[in-house]
Amino acid sequence: MAEEYTNVQEEECTHDCSSCGASCSERAPRANLEEPMAGTVVKKMIGVVSGKGGVGKSMVTSLLSVAASREGKKVGILDADITGPSIPKIFGREVMATAKDENTLNPVITKTGLSMMSVNNLLPNSEDPVLWRGPILAGAVKQFWTGVDWGELDYLFVDMPPGTGDVPLTVFQSLPLTGIIIVTTPQDLVSMIVAKAVRMAEQMAVPILGIVENMSYMECPDCGKKLYPFGEGRAEELAKKYSISRVAHLPILPELASRSDAGDIENVPVDVTNAVKDLL
Repeated sequence: MAEEYTNVQEEECTHDCSSCGASCSERAPRANLEEPMAGTVVKKMIGVVSGKGGVGKSMVTSLLSVAASREGKKVGILDADITGPSIPKIFGREVMATAKDENTLNPVITKTGLSMMSVNNLLPNSEDPVLWRGPILAGAVKQFWTGVDWGELDYLFVDMPPGTGDVPLTVFQSLPLTGIIIVTTPQDLVSMIVAKAVRMAEQMAVPILGIVENMSYMECPDCGKKLYPFGEGRAEELAKKYSISRVAHLPILPELASRSDAGDIENVPVDVTNAVKDLL
């Protein structure tokens, strides 16, 4: 049955790997990487992924970016979550991007000098929905890489939408990722979700740099004891199972949520960014 299914897939193949998730014999992982515009040099491009929404992927992307910036690195953020963009809100930069010329956009610069590009930097109203189908979404992500003057960066973090659909597939196949970081939460369900992200990375020949367990615990304000409202996580167990060497734990912090809502993530306490710094 499996052989029959594979043959049908290959017979119906459109030969457009950017819109296909099949692991067929014709696929050459990452064979169609897009070239950036002249002058763009990125030393490391790191994708931040999750198998499901609501785990804090954009938060982790933001903290990784701030952590790298505090180390003196030149940092950019490509918001590939086209239908659910939140990076401009988190950084307090819901402003319109400017054009360098008729084919090129300038990235939006944050308060501390990070570069960013998001669909919400192109919409006159950040609350307008993006009602685009898969191929157009994928094309927008490619444009954020090839049509933005990123300049020279030490890190470009790619905030990817959840799951394994068109846009994550486009990022894996079209952008020169150095590796990915998987974001998860402590619930038992995440083991299956992490497995999907791991296997997608393996099929696309992209290294996994680490796992971040978000909302891992909270500290009692009176005694400082760690409490686990979602149960103790399995991040180390999953990391061992999939031979992932680095794990980070982020606690539940009301201040972190309030700073994100206020667009003030760049002033988050240093001990919070230190929690993810070792993943870089």
